[in-house]
Amino acid sequence: ILRLSPMSWLGPKPQGDFAERLRQALETLGPTFIKLGQMLSTRRDLLPDYITQELAKLQDAVPPFPSEEACKIIESALGKPINTVFSEFHSKPAAAASIAQVHFGVLQDGREVSIKVRRPGLRRIIDQDLAILGLLADLAERYSQEGRRLRIRAVVAEYAKTLRGELDLLREAANASQLRRNFAADPDLLYIPEIYWDYCSSSVLVMERIYGIPIGQLDALRAAGINFDQLSRRAADIFFRQVFRDAYFHADMHPGNIFIDPQSGRFIAVDFGIMGSLDDASQHYLAENMIAFFQRDYRRVAEAHVEAGWG
Repeated sequence: ILRLSPMSWLGPKPQGDFAERLRQALETLGPTFIKLGQMLSTRRDLLPDYITQELAKLQDAVPPFPSEEACKIIESALGKPINTVFSEFHSKPAAAASIAQVHFGVLQDGREVSIKVRRPGLRRIIDQDLAILGLLADLAERYSQEGRRLRIRAVVAEYAKTLRGELDLLREAANASQLRRNFAADPDLLYIPEIYWDYCSSSVLVMERIYGIPIGQLDALRAAGINFDQLSRRAADIFFRQVFRDAYFHADMHPGNIFIDPQSGRFIAVDFGIMGSLDDASQHYLAENMIAFFQRDYRRVAEAHVEAGWG
């Protein structure tokens, strides 16, 4: 089992088309492994830049499934013909991800919406993939000291719990509604689209359509006159309010899920399948850690890790 850190076996520079082949392999393996690649794309502390940059393509460039299947899923979930619910339905997907894809449309009352549709047959595929990952984790801990140290089985179990939770779009709708309530008094910081509950099910989620610039498009943000210093302060403010005020936070804030309103400069979040909550002990640990970092008391940082069971 290869060590995950510092990943020196990959080397500091591109090695042929390895990164591209890795990304293509994850796409071929399907939703479970695409999601894994998306998570790894944010871990530049573990992987070289040329790997994470290629894996970042999995955040918003996953192959879609046929729109005909999406229409069937929507009609089955809502129990109505699609043209009786939407006055307009864009058959071409606006975005495709590992769990679902998004179509734009307009409700009969004129409201513009984003329609998230879960991929067909996903539960069976994910159950099979997770069984394979579980077997690999068992082998890793049985035959590798490093696997036991990293507690691979626990990591896979947590990943499985998170992934299965994402399959229920009603849960995601509830997550979005809760976060929207939490930031209702902070309209200049973070905007959460409204969920239209009358058109939601476990496989379909319909919410307000948003317009914004993806946070990864720096040139477009500069062209829109976005103040990056102000953006940084807002990001910090959003973090502190989620962690220390609400103890409830968006736990999947990769660049594909965050947009900036070009008019107000506020953040807009989408994709609420993974959320996190904190108990008092976790909040205290984070506060201790941050204070120690600000004071450059790195011994205290280490002590806080040990006290929290991380060391």
